[in-house]
Amino acid sequence: MALYNPAARIAPSILSADFARLGQEVTDVIDAGADWIHFDVMDNHYVPNLTVGPLVCEALRPVTSAPIDVHLMVEPVDSLVPMFAKAGADYITFHCEASRHLDRTLGLIRDNGVKAGLVFNPSTSLSYLDYVLDKIDLILLMSVNPGFGGQSFIPSALTKIAQAHAIVSRHYEETGHEILIEVDGGIKPSNIEEVAAAGANVFVAGSAVYGQKCKEGYAQAIAAMREGIARGSARRV
Repeated sequence: MALYNPAARIAPSILSADFARLGQEVTDVIDAGADWIHFDVMDNHYVPNLTVGPLVCEALRPVTSAPIDVHLMVEPVDSLVPMFAKAGADYITFHCEASRHLDRTLGLIRDNGVKAGLVFNPSTSLSYLDYVLDKIDLILLMSVNPGFGGQSFIPSALTKIAQAHAIVSRHYEETGHEILIEVDGGIKPSNIEEVAAAGANVFVAGSAVYGQKCKEGYAQAIAAMREGIARGSARRV
């Protein structure tokens, strides 16, 4: 099997940013070396927290040209997809359990001109992928239970990352279709090497980056993460 090793992306989560100066926080973290902006949407229904909606995404879109990665922790899903597409999302992911018709929701996202992805909670089976690999661009694996930032990484996520990497590697070899593997929850410089070695290529980091409280601190944290990613990726070669 050919090595499947897409370029790494670091995607700081604005959930940990200073919301009083959110536009500047987005600009600062991209200037500090981040690749994407991770945009957590919680509805106090699917998860026990309430965050932001399409209007905030729309307000941030002119601030950066970096991809905005919208993670929908909501139920139902479909009504929000066109709103976030119009607001400027580049990726929209949703939880497998939150849609009764995965194929239809994935098609809706793509029909709105946005790349589509599925989100897997720590205990959600990867079997949801069996019939939809051709319709997704991103697999988001939660390494914490969704709803709050600042949680500790669940070690069993490493096994699921490796399993997902094997699935997308086979799919890429057969079709040439690239699917990214994103991991969200408790990612920090001290564990990112193991996460990269398992097969992840998009890394969501909230408090590990924004917890540094200044642009220089963001740059140092992101640089440390890139060093860990490089070591982990080399272990897969």
